[in-house]
Amino acid sequence: MEKNKKRSNCPISCTLDILGDKWSLLIIRDMMFRQKSTYGEFLKSEEKIATNILASRLQNLEENELIKKSEHPESKAKVLYKLTQKAIDLLPVIVEIYFWADKYFDVPTDIKSMINDAKKGKEEFIKATTKHLKKQIAS
Repeated sequence: MEKNKKRSNCPISCTLDILGDKWSLLIIRDMMFRQKSTYGEFLKSEEKIATNILASRLQNLEENELIKKSEHPESKAKVLYKLTQKAIDLLPVIVEIYFWADKYFDVPTDIKSMINDAKKGKEEFIKATTKHLKKQIAS
């Protein structure tokens, strides 16, 4: 969806205009927690996103300033995608989604471990993860 096109001024509606499809948050998740940064890496995600959908979602996230493209240091044929501060600011929301999912779904062991770490000290977890993500966007 175009950056300035909104259905209403409701904050939830505005957010859903950017993140309300079934792929955009998964791309952000992969960047935050799985260190994915290239088109090919996103295609390898277990959810099996189609190439045309991936291209569209990456473009939307870039237009809405949640990610930015940069040159790949090893290949001119590849592009690196990095989170922006705007995307990193979604971390507390994503952590709460994980908490909710943990309450109602069977969560894989590796994710359960991360959720348990976050539950022990949510603010510290968010602060440490934010610091780590900011280092990634600075490089």
